[in-house]
Amino acid sequence: MANILQPTEENLRDLRKFLLFGGLVGVPTETVYGLAANAFDAQACAKIFEAKQRPANDPLICHISGVEALEQICYANPLAIRLAERFWPGPLTFVLPKKDKIPGIVTAGLDSVGVRCSAHPEFQRLVAQCDFPLAAPSANPFAYISPTTAQHVEAGLGSKIQFILDGGPCAFGVESTILDLRDESQPRILRYGALPAEEIEAELGRSIEKPAATSADESVQHLAPGSLPKHYSPRTPLDLRGGIATSELETLPPKTAALLLAKPQQDRGKNVHWLSEDGKLSEIAANLFAKLRELDEAGYSRIIAEEAPELGLGLAINDRLRRASFR
Repeated sequence: MANILQPTEENLRDLRKFLLFGGLVGVPTETVYGLAANAFDAQACAKIFEAKQRPANDPLICHISGVEALEQICYANPLAIRLAERFWPGPLTFVLPKKDKIPGIVTAGLDSVGVRCSAHPEFQRLVAQCDFPLAAPSANPFAYISPTTAQHVEAGLGSKIQFILDGGPCAFGVESTILDLRDESQPRILRYGALPAEEIEAELGRSIEKPAATSADESVQHLAPGSLPKHYSPRTPLDLRGGIATSELETLPPKTAALLLAKPQQDRGKNVHWLSEDGKLSEIAANLFAKLRELDEAGYSRIIAEEAPELGLGLAINDRLRRASFR
């Protein structure tokens, strides 16, 4: 099984060397844990696809140390630089025209690349030691629930990788927002994520194109990771509801779990679960994947879950729940 390492200076130096020579490392970010490889090394990146059983037409996101490193891997326009200076480090990924040094396997053969700068302090320290970008999708078997702790990574991929850098639980709990900036005159959100669309629009002073719920647009699916209709999915069938009535909670079958946004006012039994004490969206997002894993491992035959309000982080939460419930 994989070794879970603490972020000491010695361990970070060793992991940098391991990555340089083609190894894979589970890494923490502020969104979810990633499975990192040297993005300039096609053979190393091929190991990501093999370990995750990820289809070759699903591109990887490249992680860099900051705005100044954009020119390493892509052609940045003024809008990308402006938004990077405003929101990086943070949970915002840009899709931009790639440079030739990024192998085709990283971008699924596309002429664009996803790039972001993580705000996780320990991952930042590792990236800063590398003179190469790190390709890092979520560190889980393909289409399963994303990992938000080092232990989740070990449970899913521990037999396939050697090292996991422990950075504690992820702060946001849902993946980055992906913004298509190939044409700076027409920016569009490809995937809702931890940075609400409203904050990007406030910075730009205008509305921008957004995806439909669980988009079936194949061009988006192959341009942005995590955009397939079925993704982030527990093995237990999940049904999504606009709301769950109290009467239904009182008569839940023993093998059905209810997943509420907020703690109910009265005790409803051991198969009623919740994501936040008071329905705060940031808490719901941070707890979502861990709670889905817990329910998936608890022996239930069915999960029913509430949708969040369609605003702010609620858009990202609902996006993940809809993909998790897709059949």
